[in-house]
Amino acid sequence: MNNNILDSLTQILKQRKGADPQTSYVASLYAQGTNKILEKVGEEATEMIIAAKDLDTRRHNGKTDVDPAMELKKEAADLWFHTMVLLTHLELSHQDILDELGRRFGVGGHEEKANR
Repeated sequence: MNNNILDSLTQILKQRKGADPQTSYVASLYAQGTNKILEKVGEEATEMIIAAKDLDTRRHNGKTDVDPAMELKKEAADLWFHTMVLLTHLELSHQDILDELGRRFGVGGHEEKANR
């Protein structure tokens, strides 16, 4: 993944904090507050789960569309986008998450979970 895309998106999301909610989707989410943003994150997570299940079913049934993973990619992008809106709203960034993942790198999953 190109981290420049995440950096650019973060800058745009920060700029939208001061935008008119009537003309900016992101500004309208910020204006509606954390609960609305969380609702969108949950909605997108659910849609991604459904897309993944649909892709798995298609693959098990031997159906090979032109790009059978396209819907899952779109839903994953929507989830990442809305998660970044949430992070920006709460004064965090993708770099905070990348740093946390880096901290966990090389630590086994069971060990990491036990350390929480």
